[in-house]
Amino acid sequence: MPIEPAVRMSRLRALIDHPRTVSSERDVAQRMLNRLLRSMRPTADSSRHYGSNHHRLGLHAGLDDVAEMIRHDLTPARTVPAEFHSVAAVDPIAAVDPIADAPAAIRYEVEARHDCEIVVTISCVPAEWGWQRDGGIDVHSPALRALVDELAAMINSYNHSGDDITDRFFGRVRVEDRIVVW
Repeated sequence: MPIEPAVRMSRLRALIDHPRTVSSERDVAQRMLNRLLRSMRPTADSSRHYGSNHHRLGLHAGLDDVAEMIRHDLTPARTVPAEFHSVAAVDPIAAVDPIADAPAAIRYEVEARHDCEIVVTISCVPAEWGWQRDGGIDVHSPALRALVDELAAMINSYNHSGDDITDRFFGRVRVEDRIVVW
């Protein structure tokens, strides 16, 4: 298991500052500390963008691991304490959580496909909650649209992109059998 950078830096500094450390060990520790600090410094000319959860998985984690992390993120997001809803009923400006506010009948399936995409499929959406009629056409309701946008943001939080690198994966959100976000 890798050591956290902060712990590693404090150990190296303690070794450097200790009075009984011989000069050759002190020099090696200083070089290691300099290398560690250089690796943590962002490059100024880089146009890379990393999602907020990109750091939670290792650099070489596969898409199955990313899909598993999204599943783990969905589980607590669906179960919000009752006191949150009581506060939201009193305070209309309280934060809205599209995943927690979605009907309990909705099912989510997260899968990694073709080693290049992650697909979240929303199924069992109640018709009265998920769709509304607009000029004789069924369109997504604002609540379903907010849910889809929240899931897309959750997927993209594990992704990276930039001018000098390609996306880690393609993310898609489907409602029943139709792709809504890609």
